Amino acid sequence: MMTEYLEKISYYLPEMSQALSESGIMLVISIAAAIIVGLPLGTYVYLVKQQPTRSNRVMGIFLNGYINIVRSFPFLLFVVALIPVTRLVLGTAFGTYAAAFPLSFVAVAIYARLVEQVLLEVPTDILELAQALGSTRPQLIFRFLYVEARSGLVLALTSVIISMVSYSTVMGVIGGGGIGDFALRYGYQRYEYAVMYTAIVLMILFVSLIQISGSWVAKRINKK
Repeated sequence: MMTEYLEKISYYLPEMSQALSESGIMLVISIAAAIIVGLPLGTYVYLVKQQPTRSNRVMGIFLNGYINIVRSFPFLLFVVALIPVTRLVLGTAFGTYAAAFPLSFVAVAIYARLVEQVLLEVPTDILELAQALGSTRPQLIFRFLYVEARSGLVLALTSVIISMVSYSTVMGVIGGGGIGDFALRYGYQRYEYAVMYTAIVLMILFVSLIQISGSWVAKRINKK
């Protein structure tokens, strides 16, 4: 029994390795987008709520609308609806990099909202102290808000990574590949259930590792 199982895994190992690399590419791109775009976006939405003015209120409404729409849009339909934009930007709507494009939009929206929620938990005393010291906007953000909320920001990013692992499993519809697509095509559709369950176990282990690592980092940098 074990010999037969090992033979099957050995036979599909090249495809499984390729699927893992495709999942890795999608995750790296989408999480990079979440950090580069989602973090400042969530911070801006938070600051608008704290210090609303006529000029930034309109932008705040627009950005909140983007976050709410993307987060509430059924993901598979969102991927399909974004195909024309993906093709316009990348020249193709098929493949791993094309699949990472809609994933990035979702990662940005999810992380932006989580960042806003984490920053809302920062004590008002911190903001009052920053204002009393005459800090500039960049100083307020980087020396007070991010320092105070760094543990929560790491946990929020951990949640986003786990969500992206889940979302990436359906990217086979546009040829994105990934370990989820591998489990369906080589496991379920070919009735190779041992292969399918192996892929599922790998995903569970990967998610568990992400959660443990994120919690450990957040605990290490939490100075409260």
